[in-house]
Amino acid sequence: MRAVMDTPLGHLAIEAENGAVERVAFTDEELLPATGETAQKAVKQLQQYFAGERQVFDVPVRLKGTAFQVAAWEALMKIPYGETVTYQQQAQMMGHPKACRAAGGANNKNHILILVPCHRVVASNGMGGFGCGTEKKRFLLELEKENRNE
Repeated sequence: MRAVMDTPLGHLAIEAENGAVERVAFTDEELLPATGETAQKAVKQLQQYFAGERQVFDVPVRLKGTAFQVAAWEALMKIPYGETVTYQQQAQMMGHPKACRAAGGANNKNHILILVPCHRVVASNGMGGFGCGTEKKRFLLELEKENRNE
């Protein structure tokens, strides 16, 4: 099941299979209405997120990668909305305190953007990287900062 939705940052493609989202990525594809219940739920929750109305996602995701990558992505999902951690803190959350570069590498392979919030990890000396560009990362962090429930 698939969808391509419009966001303030451009189009997002959502792919879901067997009741779980497997991919959320920026795309140049044309808009495509969601097919399937899971893709429809993901689109609705992402629309709410971009409108500042949703801070927690409950649509199921399926993480596909190495054991280390899955551990890195699971750690990402524990970072609260509107907060950031450093790559070193993420590595510590995973039980691998010296693996901050590897954690960053795993984040770069994250196939489920926003729902698995790799944008919430920053470098100890600043913004850090983001596979989709630091402008998009900055936008997402500001969106969350502005809409965070205190």
